[in-house]
Amino acid sequence: MRQRWIGILAKAPASILEAGMTAFASQEFVWLRRPETGLMMLRARIGGTGDRFNLGEMTVTRCTLRLPEGITGVAYVQGRSQRKAELAALADALLQAPASREAVLSTVVEPAQRAADARAESMRRRAQATRVEFFTVAREAGA
Repeated sequence: MRQRWIGILAKAPASILEAGMTAFASQEFVWLRRPETGLMMLRARIGGTGDRFNLGEMTVTRCTLRLPEGITGVAYVQGRSQRKAELAALADALLQAPASREAVLSTVVEPAQRAADARAESMRRRAQATRVEFFTVAREAGA
């Protein structure tokens, strides 16, 4: 379950995280690792299953924080947004706390998932609009 919500939080637009986390703005925490930006090497496989190769680098911001209850939240987000990494890590920590899990799921994770689904559907529609169907006309013998 945690792996799923961390993925959703990492891909969510910063605006959705900001809007959803406003109710938790006063939440206290201690930094274990302040947001820091760096590069991460992306690896791929030839043909999806073959030998590995370095595809390129991507900018990533990461951070780790701890709530007063001792719950640790982590975030790795694409790009340089330190605020987005902070909000995602705080949401991760609050999702692990039983008292705040449902509230964060309904105000942050579910809207982020709906936005991701809408983006995927939009991309699917655009791709479908460019689809070309090929067909073969069989020639009659002796024509």
